Amino acid sequence: MFTGLVTDIGTIESAEDRNGLRRMRVRSSYPVEDISMGASIMHSGVCLTVVEFGERDGGSWFDVEAVPETLSRTMLGNVGKGDTLNLELSLKLGAELGGHFVFGHVDGLGEVVEIADEGQSHRVTIRPPGDLARYFATKGSVAIDGVSLTVALARDNGDFEVAIIPHTWKVTTLGQLQVGRRVNLEVDMLARYVARMIGTDMPGQKVAE
Repeated sequence: MFTGLVTDIGTIESAEDRNGLRRMRVRSSYPVEDISMGASIMHSGVCLTVVEFGERDGGSWFDVEAVPETLSRTMLGNVGKGDTLNLELSLKLGAELGGHFVFGHVDGLGEVVEIADEGQSHRVTIRPPGDLARYFATKGSVAIDGVSLTVALARDNGDFEVAIIPHTWKVTTLGQLQVGRRVNLEVDMLARYVARMIGTDMPGQKVAE
């Protein structure tokens, strides 16, 4: 489990397809003492398991593996050597929860349809897949590429807007956003449970347009 508060930006040093998996080596500034075999680390919203690691220039490197299902359903399928990823170590019991509960399970890919400057901040409009639009509500929570954000406005057409402060724009990969870019989305688990309870998330349930 995670909080959606990015603690490092990692760089992909290599990506290799082998035995039906894609193995990626990521360089980070995390002290090697903070990494362990089998640890869960979130990569731009996707929870992956450390399968090998070591020390590098005061920081660390670690290898993770992604299955084809993950690659096809997240933006990790489009990254490679030299690309950067938002990183977060798993939440420790007793640690401060400054964002919201994020599970590292991407629900779908959204598309950036508009970016507008608001003084020093940025207002970004995201178009989610149609079957996810019901989960976004004004003042609700969303994780975009692993970053915990508040929905500033949920539009009637299903799009939603987030306002990103300068600090978040600078210390996460969200500062690289461009119109047309695809981003990992994880809906707020509370919204999913509410939808299930009122019957709008039942298998085969037709949602009113």
